[in-house]
Amino acid sequence: MEARTPGEAAEVREFWQRLGLPGLVDVHTHFMPERVLRKVWAYFDAVGPMTGMEWPITYRHEEEERVGLLRDFGVRAFTSMLYPHKPGMAAWLNGWAADFAARTPDCAHTATLFPEEGVAGYVREAVEGGARIFKSHLQVGAYDPGDPLLDPAWGLLAEARVPVVMHCGSGPAPGKYTGPEPVGRVLARHPRLRLVVAHMGMPEYGDFLALAERYPEVRLDTTMAFTDFSEAFAPFPGTERGRLADLGDRIVLGTDFPNIPYPYAHQLVVLERLGLGDDWLRAVCHDNGARLLLGNE
Repeated sequence: MEARTPGEAAEVREFWQRLGLPGLVDVHTHFMPERVLRKVWAYFDAVGPMTGMEWPITYRHEEEERVGLLRDFGVRAFTSMLYPHKPGMAAWLNGWAADFAARTPDCAHTATLFPEEGVAGYVREAVEGGARIFKSHLQVGAYDPGDPLLDPAWGLLAEARVPVVMHCGSGPAPGKYTGPEPVGRVLARHPRLRLVVAHMGMPEYGDFLALAERYPEVRLDTTMAFTDFSEAFAPFPGTERGRLADLGDRIVLGTDFPNIPYPYAHQLVVLERLGLGDDWLRAVCHDNGARLLLGNE
């Protein structure tokens, strides 16, 4: 399948080819049941009138074309980040994601969870069924990651070394349980949990970098961070750039494809614009994510 944006595909490929990489590994892409995705898109369509910040979906395509675009870009491995907003939804989403991974071999088998009775059981079932990564969304789910119902699930995921991409920062809008404190309490109980802080913890960048410095299994994904769009309302502090370099082995590429209001290539351009060097870019855009998703330990 040819991309709708062949010029952009060439730009993305030139980026990773220049770095001598075999492609990209993107730990934060969204695939979910079509009716759920349509509701997500409807939410972003409504964000503009509510916030005064328009959020056009750049890749509002059918599922097959979205997969084809990532392949055209040279993304070797990606995810199907999905999340429930109420009890009784997570197990159904996990069933869909397992099927999607089975028919999309370059998508890492993704799963999710929610604080509810039986969560440990379906998390264990997903892990035993081959799930390589989980998604937790504290803002949409409006739950405390320290909820006692989740404690066995965090323990199981820590023991299995399965990473969890968690939207826990307070951007673009704070939630009751977003911010570093609730997550810090979970990490204090489960210090080996492979937590991947989505969006670099936007806008509490420094606090989440500190958690990564304290806990060796904590990582941060680049999703939407440093982009012109995000810099307009949650700029990354220039004083923290040195910490990005120091944590170069634990920052992973994430993009939020397809739900982004700019081209995919822009996320790569702004990472290069940080000026942290080609070795840092190689680690962030491929090697660190490959260790998480492809088992390249």
